[in-house]
Amino acid sequence: MKKVLITGGAGFIGSNLALLLLSRGYEVTVLDNLSPQIHGEDAENASPLFLSIKNRVNFIKGTVTSKTDWENAINGQNIIVHYAAETGTGQSMYEIARYTEVNIQGTALMLDILANSKHNVEKVIVASSRSIYGEGKYYSDELNTYIYPKHRVSEFMDNGDFEVKYQGNVSPLKLVATDEESKIHPSSVYGITKQNQEQMIMTVCPTIGIAPVAFRYQNVYGPGQSLSNPYTGILSIFSTLIRNKKSINVFEDGKESRDFVFIDDVVHATYLGIVNNEANGQVFNVGSGVPTDVLTVAEMLIKHYDIRVPLNISGNYRTGDIRHNYADLNKINKTLGFVPAVDFETGIAKFVQWVNEQQISDDKFEESIAEMKEKGLFK
Repeated sequence: MKKVLITGGAGFIGSNLALLLLSRGYEVTVLDNLSPQIHGEDAENASPLFLSIKNRVNFIKGTVTSKTDWENAINGQNIIVHYAAETGTGQSMYEIARYTEVNIQGTALMLDILANSKHNVEKVIVASSRSIYGEGKYYSDELNTYIYPKHRVSEFMDNGDFEVKYQGNVSPLKLVATDEESKIHPSSVYGITKQNQEQMIMTVCPTIGIAPVAFRYQNVYGPGQSLSNPYTGILSIFSTLIRNKKSINVFEDGKESRDFVFIDDVVHATYLGIVNNEANGQVFNVGSGVPTDVLTVAEMLIKHYDIRVPLNISGNYRTGDIRHNYADLNKINKTLGFVPAVDFETGIAKFVQWVNEQQISDDKFEESIAEMKEKGLFK
């Protein structure tokens, strides 16, 4: 029986993976600080995510910024799944020290222990992110080549022109799926930290006899995700606004798109990386492989909740946000046999059904926007 440590294992993805591993006979240890931003103020008694694994895993309340907590958690483990991280592109642009301390230094502490002490760890899986790609991959008919546009600038966005640009290219660019060989050029501090995490683990682990695997997750959603965190999770943010009967501020022109992947598919893909040696030393995209624009998301949620609220396509934008990005899944399909099983229409229905069973959360979105506006990061 393998012993698996999941850092951030009381979180959305981590707790779902823990439950799957328990059902398959693994012994699971979770290291988590039960962050109030994700779990609320009384996490140990009121967080549904934590309660789903409470008394079923070996739980260590601690932080990845503590070497002692890491040493206690790593002891006796065979596999580490590293999820613990500060998340959210917008917040990362003004809480830079916190994001780098947790995401980069926390990962460095783990690797330092693995490199300099005796242990039983044979594989490390890291949750990377589509954010490391920055803007996605495009094709230019005019230039007859694939290109990777630079980050968008205020000069155009202030005038309502939100599409990506490329020097010397006049005709519109064609969005294509982003594969694992695409250019890495994150547009946020969060993306930079995820790139750093991935590169450290993929570089260090092979030198000390540990198999690394990195999964570049797209936008993960589904039953169980935090409804109170205003900094990440567009489906949760929109759902809270709708249930509070407030209008939805759709940023840009509403045509910006994301690849929304259902939680069950993400957990399944990760499990395949745990059990298959073919995954060792590899980096994989995990997504649905389908782009969905933000306006469509808002309209679908309104339809499923059957609550009419105004949609305000405002032209507002956040510094660091990308225009488009969706995953090319050829590699993970050919290597691990992964095929996403839940389409967005089915997934959003399951999500809404679960949300309707929860208490209506207070809307803290405007507070988060006010923070960004004060920092000059919301236009």
